[in-house]
Amino acid sequence: MTEQAVALVLGGGGGIGSALTRRLAGSGYHVVVAGRRREPLEAVAAEVGAGVEVRLADATDPDAVDALVEGVTEAHGRLDAAASAVGSLLLKPAHRTSVEEYRDVVATNLDSAFFLVRAATKAMQRSGGSIALVSSVAGRFGMNHHEAIAAAKAGVEGLVVAAAASYAARGIRVNAVAPGLVATPMTERLTSNETSRKVSEHMHPLGRLGEPDDIASALAWLLDPANGWVTGQVLGVDGGMGTVQPRRTG
Repeated sequence: MTEQAVALVLGGGGGIGSALTRRLAGSGYHVVVAGRRREPLEAVAAEVGAGVEVRLADATDPDAVDALVEGVTEAHGRLDAAASAVGSLLLKPAHRTSVEEYRDVVATNLDSAFFLVRAATKAMQRSGGSIALVSSVAGRFGMNHHEAIAAAKAGVEGLVVAAAASYAARGIRVNAVAPGLVATPMTERLTSNETSRKVSEHMHPLGRLGEPDDIASALAWLLDPANGWVTGQVLGVDGGMGTVQPRRTG
């Protein structure tokens, strides 16, 4: 059995997932990073160094997620923390969204979260643990052309509160963060254009886009057993976008 605490990060090769991996490894966790593509996962592992382990898994495949979590617990004898940083972004109104696009958004953003909760709660039944997911400001704040992603992320928030209720007696905490627009490779199409970037910055009262570490720090805080009296929460890490009016110009 591994002496140190073990954390699993789905989507560990992405912008937020890699930032979370760095934080967790720096806090003393043995971190298992998982995703579909080996190259970005190995790049994160090489950067962080010892204490990061790479495993391949498709987060939208329930059998693959079950096998991933079972493999981690068999290898290390424990799973203390699990997070999903898997996600996608589709900006289309409902009438222009194909059924295939909708199903892909739901599979990537909601199904992957559910499958992680399903597998991780089995592994944490005896000793407890913490699960952290990623929602979006769009899951609770109406934004045009966000119908599919808003539906999926609102589902993540419903999953959080239901699972928190189901597993609290087992010492398993379930929480999420709800970011605004974060500058990651996934959002580069929006953030690389100066005009669209300035519009997006103006939508956030704090006047800037989020950085991956803004979200990773909140996820790490939710996973930390020092914050063991927090469950069923969705923490807005959105530059004030979900609750504060944007800045006025002029």
